[in-house]
Amino acid sequence: MSTAIDNFTKKLHDNLEAIEDRVKSLKKSIRSAPEKTQAEIQAKLDEAKTNLDTKKQEFDGYRAKLKTQFETKEAEVKSQVEEWKASREVKQLEHRADHAEGYADTATFLAMMTMQEAEEATLAAIAARLDAETAAGTTKKQDKSAEGKKK
Repeated sequence: MSTAIDNFTKKLHDNLEAIEDRVKSLKKSIRSAPEKTQAEIQAKLDEAKTNLDTKKQEFDGYRAKLKTQFETKEAEVKSQVEEWKASREVKQLEHRADHAEGYADTATFLAMMTMQEAEEATLAAIAARLDAETAAGTTKKQDKSAEGKKK
């Protein structure tokens, strides 16, 4: 393989490993949620929100970049690429390869950012459920207390 392909696949592999690590972290957070206190979950949620907020502009930039890259990719007509191959227009084909690699990089990074969003959303859902359960438990205790006073 060429050095360019080796470098691209190594970078892609590293990014995919980072995504896999985020997924494992999210799984661990979900599994351990029932054992954590509401304060611990809220702290983790606040941390996830802060991380997302700091990366939001970058995230939005990558979404816009991906859209532009997709439109560029769509604009390439397959017959034109075949023509470049037949006439050995190396510069055009290299330019196309650079764009394709950039698109893959952007899509992979967006997947990593989406995992961060999923983690924040999951923690928010767990915190919301705990709030509901706490309120239900408090209400039940108050109801039982009121019943005991009536007797």
